[in-house]
Amino acid sequence: MRNRVTVVGEALVDLLWRAGARELRAVPGGSPANVAVGLHRLEREVTLLTAWGDDPPGELVRAHLAGTGVEVRRLPAESDRTTVALAYLGADGAASYDFLAAWDPSAFPVPEDTAVLHTGSLAVAIEPGASRVFELCRAQRARGVTVAADLNVRPAVLPDREAYRQVAGRLAGSVDVLKASEEDLAWLYPGAGPAQAARTLLAAGPRLIVVTLGAAGALAVAADAKNGGPGGGEAAAGLDGLTEVAVAAPAVAVADTVGAGDAFQAALLDAIVTGGGPPVGAGALSAVLTRCAAAAALTCTRVGADPPHRSELTDV
Repeated sequence: MRNRVTVVGEALVDLLWRAGARELRAVPGGSPANVAVGLHRLEREVTLLTAWGDDPPGELVRAHLAGTGVEVRRLPAESDRTTVALAYLGADGAASYDFLAAWDPSAFPVPEDTAVLHTGSLAVAIEPGASRVFELCRAQRARGVTVAADLNVRPAVLPDREAYRQVAGRLAGSVDVLKASEEDLAWLYPGAGPAQAARTLLAAGPRLIVVTLGAAGALAVAADAKNGGPGGGEAAAGLDGLTEVAVAAPAVAVADTVGAGDAFQAALLDAIVTGGGPPVGAGALSAVLTRCAAAAALTCTRVGADPPHRSELTDV
C-alpha cells in the first residue's frame, strides 16, 4: 500500500537577521526540508530527497537532518555547495530573502511506496535541477502518484517576472495540487486578486490550487469539486463550474512567520494521503484548509521553522 510522501528539494541554512540586530543566527532549514520535518511530526511516513555540499553550511544541514527523524536520501549533485539564505526579519516577524543558491542533483531515487510526491521552492526555479524535477513530476504522475508543489516564489533567484510566470505555469501543468501564498501571486500577477490568480494557474491543468492569505486564512479553487456537504468555510460555485472555498485563520501572537507556509503544506500533504487524493467538495476542502491554517498559526507562535506535532492538532 502506498502511504509515503516523498519530498524533493533543497535543504539550506537560513541566516536570520532581525531588524535592529547586530548578530545573525544560523538556522538549518529550506522549504522542502521543513515540509518533510512537518510531515514526520504529523506521524506520516516521509522521505526527503535533497542535496548539500561538503562545506560548513552543509555540515550544519547534515547534523540538523540527522536529528529530525526524517528518512533522508542525499542526492548525487554536480556541485559541492550548500545553499545559504539571508532572511531579513521585520518588526512584525515577516521575512524577506536573498540567496546564494545551488541546485543540480543528477538522480532521484523515489521510494516505490510513494503515494504523494512534493516539490517546489528553489527546486523548481534553479537550473539545471529544475528541469530534472519537472521530468520527475511527469514520470511520477504517469505511474499514479499524486504530485503536489508549493510555488514559494523567490524573486531573489529569478527576478525576471515573466520568466517566473513561465515557471509557475510549467509547474501548474506538472502537478495535481499547487499551493501558493498571496504574496507569491501578487508578485507574479500584479493587480489580480488571489482567487483570480489562482484560477489563472488552475487553467494550466492541476485539480486544486490552494492560496495562503496570512492572518486572513486560506482559500482553495478546485476544478472538479462540487458544492455541498458539511464544513465551516465559505463556498461558492461560479458560472465556470469551479468551486471556491475560504477559511479564516486562528488569531495568535506572532513570534515570526518563518516556516508557517511549510507547516501548512505538510498538513495539506498529510490530508491528501489520508483521503487517497486531493480533497473534493466544499466540506472536505473546508475541513482540510482549517486544519492546515491551524498548523501554520501554531508555527507562527514559535521562533523559526518549528511545525506542530499531530497531538497539537487533535482538536482541529
